[in-house]
Amino acid sequence: MQDSLFDDLDPLPPPTPAPAPSPEGKAAPRARRATAARETLVTAVAPDPALQQIAAGLPARLHMGSSSWHFPGWAGLVWEGDYEQSVLSRHGLPAYAQHPLLRAVGIDRTFYRPLTASQFARYAAQVPDDFRFVVKAPSVVADAMVRDENGRGMQPNPVFLDPLLAVQQFVQPALDGLGHKLGALVFQLSPLPVPMLARLPEVLERLRTLLCALPALAPTAPDAVTAVEVRNPEFLTPAFVDVLREAGATYCLGLHPKLPPIEAQLPLLRALWPGPLVCRWNLNRLHGAYGYEDARALYLPFDQVVDPDPDTRAVLARVIDATTRAGQHAYVTVSNKAEGSAPLTVRSLAQALERRQEMPAPERR
Repeated sequence: MQDSLFDDLDPLPPPTPAPAPSPEGKAAPRARRATAARETLVTAVAPDPALQQIAAGLPARLHMGSSSWHFPGWAGLVWEGDYEQSVLSRHGLPAYAQHPLLRAVGIDRTFYRPLTASQFARYAAQVPDDFRFVVKAPSVVADAMVRDENGRGMQPNPVFLDPLLAVQQFVQPALDGLGHKLGALVFQLSPLPVPMLARLPEVLERLRTLLCALPALAPTAPDAVTAVEVRNPEFLTPAFVDVLREAGATYCLGLHPKLPPIEAQLPLLRALWPGPLVCRWNLNRLHGAYGYEDARALYLPFDQVVDPDPDTRAVLARVIDATTRAGQHAYVTVSNKAEGSAPLTVRSLAQALERRQEMPAPERR
């Protein structure tokens, strides 16, 4: 079901041979329409001088963006004109990457189906050199359960946190295809069943084994980082920090109602300091742990901020500011379900950073 939303990498059908010219030398109208459909492009919205000015003042090590780019409701914000979701999925990334504040994007479809190096390379070819991708690990590695199409756990996953599978189906293809444009590899661990939570030290040991077995990212992607995001607050312990530190990985700040608010997660980042920031702002806390569909129904078509969360934005801006001032990279992706419209949330975050940069040093703390 999820794959149907992300058909941008499915190969286009081979071009239909043009029919023989008529005696008058004119091709059939149907052939012209088919050719035009295959060449559909997405036009980026005209540059906004105000956004360009904000972007020029942002830290070079900061990459913010959305969790995808296929939303028709972003007309006037990212696209010029109206497009079907399938068109945006196939052709929207170059236009998305022209937005001055959108310097990163999440590739979440990899959670549902691993991608090949050549598929990743097609993404990389569509964006500028300073653009970065935040890529989510496949569920076959990151979910402790095998689930049905409705998300119900059916049985334990025998290859959960398998190091060889993680390298073969996730890390190496992403490195080979994205190259230096890789920003963060995120192992988002789905909620663990209760019996497994009772054996959390065993899970942490499996996670340690996986992370320590991954190839070095720096030779291919000097800016890249491996991060672990969780859905069970029971993970947020010194033992979890020890695993991340030993493996040279970081904690992905997961802004989701299944976890404590952002302030309560910051001690993990402090324990790993100095280090990069990876943050995925997934869902507004107003909707509760299982509120994705409620948020989606309320926020469609994702063209305005419906439920502003200035407190989370202020804390996140402070963390971004501190991270980049320390010379570390920051990768922040925002879902439409955070406030209602990811591009507008990113703009608000950028404006909050702009205000912080204008403050005297003592007031930024």
